[in-house]
Amino acid sequence: QPPTPTESPAPFVAPPFCEDLRGRELINSFSTAIASKDGPLLASLVSPSSGMDVRYYRDGNVVNYDVEHAKFVFETTFQADWGLSFGSGEPTLGSFQEIILPSLQQVLTSNAVLVCNQIKVGCATYQALWPYPGMNYYSVHFPGTDQNGGLDWQTWAVGMDNVTGKPYLATLVHFVWEP
Repeated sequence: QPPTPTESPAPFVAPPFCEDLRGRELINSFSTAIASKDGPLLASLVSPSSGMDVRYYRDGNVVNYDVEHAKFVFETTFQADWGLSFGSGEPTLGSFQEIILPSLQQVLTSNAVLVCNQIKVGCATYQALWPYPGMNYYSVHFPGTDQNGGLDWQTWAVGMDNVTGKPYLATLVHFVWEP
């Protein structure tokens, strides 16, 4: 029976993060934005309160894209400093489209392994730790190829910010095999 006019409806209570389908929907929209290089779509997914932190190396430099700058990541040639390469020790300089995009395009596929609130990695020489305590995230994992013995695995951990009850992209952290 419907509530009487004096009764207010029960407040919306979001399900626990890993059971809330909106996180997976955000990953799907993010995958679409990356595959189609759709800057306005990507910008609409970025946290309006904190922007989107991107780390190409798990312990590398953080590059933040606010909503306005996220619109142009597929066009800009701005050379960001992503940190020191674990292989050569040399600085990795390049634009989002040169450095980040190819990796995201490889990982964000229909056969990616999606895991909630744990970092899914392949064979690793380090302990993969989530650097944002208290922030919920998904691991989007590419298991690697047989011809490379799976050592070309990659994971992008996608941290999400809850703004007015809606999940947004807040951080991307890349994990790979390191020598």
